[in-house]
Amino acid sequence: MKTKVRKAVFPAAGLGTRFLPATKSVPKEMLSLVDKPIIQYGVEEALAAGVEQIIIVTGRGKSAIEDHFDVSFELEATLERRGKKELLAVTRNVSNMVDLSYVRQKEARGLGHAVLMARDLVGDEPFAVILPDDVIDAPTPCLKQMIDVFDEYHGSVLATQIVEGPAISAYGVLDGTQLAKNPRIMDVKGMVEKPKPAEAPSKNAIIGRYILTPKIFELLEKTPPGAGGELQLTDGIKALLATEKVYGYTFDGIRHDAGDKLGMLKATVDFALKREDLGSQFREYLKSLSL
Repeated sequence: MKTKVRKAVFPAAGLGTRFLPATKSVPKEMLSLVDKPIIQYGVEEALAAGVEQIIIVTGRGKSAIEDHFDVSFELEATLERRGKKELLAVTRNVSNMVDLSYVRQKEARGLGHAVLMARDLVGDEPFAVILPDDVIDAPTPCLKQMIDVFDEYHGSVLATQIVEGPAISAYGVLDGTQLAKNPRIMDVKGMVEKPKPAEAPSKNAIIGRYILTPKIFELLEKTPPGAGGELQLTDGIKALLATEKVYGYTFDGIRHDAGDKLGMLKATVDFALKREDLGSQFREYLKSLSL
């Protein structure tokens, strides 16, 4: 097995029903956060972490994702003819940024099944999984932080955030012990899906970043359907715990749930305020509101 994390899988075959009617014709991964589709934030994070190949698992109606990362000859020609050099550079940067591959998930059968669809493209090497809905703003890319943990401990790594109170019931929660050497890292012994607050084994909630060894493919093939009749990635990871070390890592950064309407609105405000071209004017606008 190769040991360097070179590939990242982006499951992008979901229906995006929480954003209907917008997602009736537009993939949820292509919804704009300020001026970039949310999937691009994840792709840029992967590239900044040293990933060399992006694998996107798509489904019916997702061709806009492929179009976005492809060359647009007509658009580029128009921008060049009009002398819009900055916009031309932005457009070309998107199509030139990375080596992308696509695989089709013909029916939505769960996150575990989406990951399994990428098996032939991943091969016998560790890989990352990035859920585009989770947009993470971090000084050091979240995935880079996780790869550093993987390189040191040589086991699968699950990104976590600390969740207080009743909100913990919306997440998968890790059970394990924190490492004395680095309290951000947890030696995982088990996980509980959406526990009641009083029954949660920790405050470490799993969010949409994973580094997995290729053993997960073999286990997912043998894993029966779980919640909702779908193949759940967490069930495969539970099986992985019986054979390999798995670690939780509480990353340094802010996670935005862009798969939720309120989360998308909050992310838009936070990212807009950080923009040099928008931040000051947008801040003054927010101050002018009578709330």
